[in-house]
Amino acid sequence: MEGEERSVELLADLDRPGAWMLLVDGTPQSYVDLDDAGHLEFEYMRRLGHVADLTGPAGQPLRVLHLGGGGLTLARYVAATRPGSSQLAVESDAEVADLVRRRLPLDQPGRSRTRAGRIRVRVADARAALETVAASSFDLVVADVFAGAQTPAHLTSVEFVTAARRALRPTGVFAANIGDGPPLEHARGRVAAVRSVFSQLLVIAESAVLRGRRFGNLVVVGADRELPAAELTRLAAADPFPARVLDGEELDRFVAGSRPITDARAAPSPVPPPEVFADRRLPGRADG
Repeated sequence: MEGEERSVELLADLDRPGAWMLLVDGTPQSYVDLDDAGHLEFEYMRRLGHVADLTGPAGQPLRVLHLGGGGLTLARYVAATRPGSSQLAVESDAEVADLVRRRLPLDQPGRSRTRAGRIRVRVADARAALETVAASSFDLVVADVFAGAQTPAHLTSVEFVTAARRALRPTGVFAANIGDGPPLEHARGRVAAVRSVFSQLLVIAESAVLRGRRFGNLVVVGADRELPAAELTRLAAADPFPARVLDGEELDRFVAGSRPITDARAAPSPVPPPEVFADRRLPGRADG
């Protein structure tokens, strides 16, 4: 709100030289390792990385739209693992975009290039930008948008997912990061919204989150082609924080009785409890 003070800052990870955490108003937004773009620290980002890995043949370039730029963690990962990829990252916060450009540059002296020059950053509202991109122009659309700790209401609806589907090629994949806790009403509505648009669907999350025992992240994946459920299950189970993949009857039960969120009744995602971010604090600090 007008007149409210806000903070955008970077914290250095003393255990990993070259690694930084981006925080907005005290909420962790991104973790970036400038020396190792393949390192994905946050568990939900690892799951989005798995989705990117399986979207097309290994190592082949992709066209990717990132809704929510932050520190450009996933964009850097795709550039490193799929050289030649063409990527557009949309970041609504001009202060964040400027800080990342200055302090976490895509190309740095003394470091090998990862074709990062093919990552474009646009400062704009995610949905407004989504609705202006050319139809059928992306292989992967990733929605990972948070204003502070919440996803804005207009980025949670059937209409938003429909706009994402329009931007995808027929074989393209949509993935969204959802933050929610017990009783998971918001997450179920978001998943139902994706299900109402795409013919194929998966949800990836830790068991404790899926069972409503604690607040956490769920990644929903939608497409109009068969999704690699077995491969995602294997990768998610092998992560440091193992996750489950819901599809078929398990997914039916998860969504059962939930109404898809629409623009008419959309609301921001729930505010996470403070303890959610307790394990994401890093000892070193660099002023942003």
